[in-house]
Amino acid sequence: IRNEISDYVSSLNLNINISYLLGSICDESFIKNTFNSQKIDIVFHAAAYKHVPLLEFNPFAAIQNNFLSTYNFIKLIQKFNIEYFCLISSDKAVRPTNIMGATKRLAELGAINLSKNKLKKTKINCVRFGNVINSSGSVLPLFNNQIKNNLPITLTDKRMIRYFMTIEEAANLVLSVYRISKGGEIFLLD
Repeated sequence: IRNEISDYVSSLNLNINISYLLGSICDESFIKNTFNSQKIDIVFHAAAYKHVPLLEFNPFAAIQNNFLSTYNFIKLIQKFNIEYFCLISSDKAVRPTNIMGATKRLAELGAINLSKNKLKKTKINCVRFGNVINSSGSVLPLFNNQIKNNLPITLTDKRMIRYFMTIEEAANLVLSVYRISKGGEIFLLD
């Protein structure tokens, strides 16, 4: 990603400095140091545990990472008066039937609840994605592998309907939401 961003910025002849930091939202001192040392206006939070079967066997880790750490992260963002926060959520948060969906729904509810604090200037919202083609965790490589090996396609229900979006559509959705958000909303692609 760093190389792609650097190549893109170079191709536009932009003179900007980009910092690449690796850390965890669970590490409060890292987050505080980052917010103190960097001029941050916007945060897009896309990190979460998303592997559904693995989270079914590790519910406490899922709750800790996807909900509690996210909730505490948003509170720090508000404390540092960051202008805008967007939680990248999941279509599995709608009437969740698994731990991953439930933790993402809890994260949404926590974000929306924190957005109601009118004493804080941070505008907070959520964007729900379904299946993003060629993203990590996309079901398409599984389906392609099953078809290639002449195996049945794994479906949880014969009535299951899956909707797919491209990476470009997903990115445009996130950026469009930034422009139209009033705060406290959950957006999804129509």
